[in-house]
Amino acid sequence: MAEVEKATAARVQTIAQSNPPQVPPQYIQPPQARPFCSSARATANIPAIDLSGLDPTHRGRVRAEIGRACRDWGAFHVTNHGVPSSLLDRARAVGSSFFGDSSLDEKLAYACDPSSSATEGYGSRMLENDDSVLDWRDYFDHHTLPLSRRDPSRWPSSPPDYREVMAEYSDRMGLLAKQLLGLISESLGLPTLCIEHAVGDFYQNITISYYPPCPQPDLTLGLQAHSDMGAITLLIQDDVGGLQVSKDGEWITVEPLSDAIVVLLADQTEIMTNGIYRSAEHRAITNVSRARLSIATFHDPSKARKISPVSELMSDSSPPQYREVVYGDYVSSWYTKGPEGKRNIDALLL
Repeated sequence: MAEVEKATAARVQTIAQSNPPQVPPQYIQPPQARPFCSSARATANIPAIDLSGLDPTHRGRVRAEIGRACRDWGAFHVTNHGVPSSLLDRARAVGSSFFGDSSLDEKLAYACDPSSSATEGYGSRMLENDDSVLDWRDYFDHHTLPLSRRDPSRWPSSPPDYREVMAEYSDRMGLLAKQLLGLISESLGLPTLCIEHAVGDFYQNITISYYPPCPQPDLTLGLQAHSDMGAITLLIQDDVGGLQVSKDGEWITVEPLSDAIVVLLADQTEIMTNGIYRSAEHRAITNVSRARLSIATFHDPSKARKISPVSELMSDSSPPQYREVVYGDYVSSWYTKGPEGKRNIDALLL
């Protein structure tokens, strides 16, 4: 009962529904991390790359555009990506229904283990450190690949098509992630399957994040600044917007693009490319009037996988820039220490 009470008290949606005039102190970011409006450029956006021309005639163009986006940003939109727009809409709809239509008791039936990080289910707290500043966010995390991890009975049963939609969404995102890693490999002059083979079998998680309206969005973050741990993240958002990517010391708001998918390079890809491509540091901001929903699909190596720069990218003139790391050790460090931007991958620099 104590654990349920602790879980209930920590739910951001419950706090927001009480219409507090101020956010509780544990959600207030230190001054240097707050989302000052002057630090974001509204006129810029991440590149958008059309994947419709992947026949041999146009593949070179797409490969070159992806290479530039990976080198300059670590983040980009893809359009005409082969995932039906109806599936993107259905995934957003079932996520919105779970958070908007289910009672708190119904949601708590799927609660994460509050004493452990990265467990499947409904939660709010990302890090193991109880003293960390909290994000203004609730989420539902699904373990989806490999199939041996996928147990839809652990996912919401309402709306009735929730489990079917998320299983189909998982499969389509996994295929797209493989296609993108192939293009990323080719953009570096590597064999198509080079990075995919270095990653090994995908361990895929899908996280639906719900960001309630916030009475003081200038003091809080929906999700603190970080780069993702794994290989590649595919994200969709609704029309509210709130995702920001760091570039050249400024935070760039990623404007929602209809039917597009946001691609975020993650830390293991930075290591495998020996720093030629950088993982994307990003965060989520809140707003005072509208709830926001996003769905992030993470594609990671197995915990036992050893990750290091691929040999084809190293030479006497280009020595390795990163130490080899066992991915499970990297994950443990990330959740224990917290991200603080990109400090975990920076600790591996030689």
